[in-house]
Amino acid sequence: MKYVVASDIHGSSYYLRLLLDFYKKEGAQKLILLGDLLYHGARNALPKEYDTIACTALYNRVKDDVVCVRGNCDSEVDQMVLSFPIGAEFCILDLDGKHVYCTHGHKIPENLQKDDVLLCGHFHVPAFEQRENYFYVNCGSVSIPKENSPHACMVVEGRKCKWIDLETGVPFRVEKL
Repeated sequence: MKYVVASDIHGSSYYLRLLLDFYKKEGAQKLILLGDLLYHGARNALPKEYDTIACTALYNRVKDDVVCVRGNCDSEVDQMVLSFPIGAEFCILDLDGKHVYCTHGHKIPENLQKDDVLLCGHFHVPAFEQRENYFYVNCGSVSIPKENSPHACMVVEGRKCKWIDLETGVPFRVEKL
C-alpha cells in the first residue's frame, strides 16, 4: 500500500492545497495526517494563507482517504468541523511486517520494540535515525518547516520512505526501513 504522510499543516490553505494536489497526483491509497491540522499554536507565526475555514472544507473533501492522529494544537472544537476522526493519540500501520507507530510526536511511547518505527511530525524537521531499539522517522512540516528544511511531506510505499519538497514536487531524501 502507498501512503502520503504529512504533519503540521497549521491552517495554511495554500500548503494544504499543494499537499492535496500532490496526494492526488501520487495515487496513494491513504493520506496519513500526523496532527496540527488547523491552528498554528502560540510559538509559531501565522503560515501562508492561514484560513481554517478553507482548510476545513479542503480536508472534508478527502475525508474517506484520511487516517489522522491528534496533534498538540488540535482540539475537540476541530473535531466538530472535520468529517473524519482526529482524536486518536496514535495509530499502528504494518509496512511489510514492520510495526509503524504513528503519532504526532509530542508524546513518545515507552513501549517501542526492537526494529519498530516511530513515525511523527511535531518538530517540523524531516529526520530518519536509528535509535536504541527503533527507527525515528519525521515527515517534516507542510507549512512551517524549521532548520532550513523544505515544506515537506513523505511518501511511504513498502519499506521505502521518500521525502518530497511540496513547493517543487521533487524528492529530497529517500530511505529504506
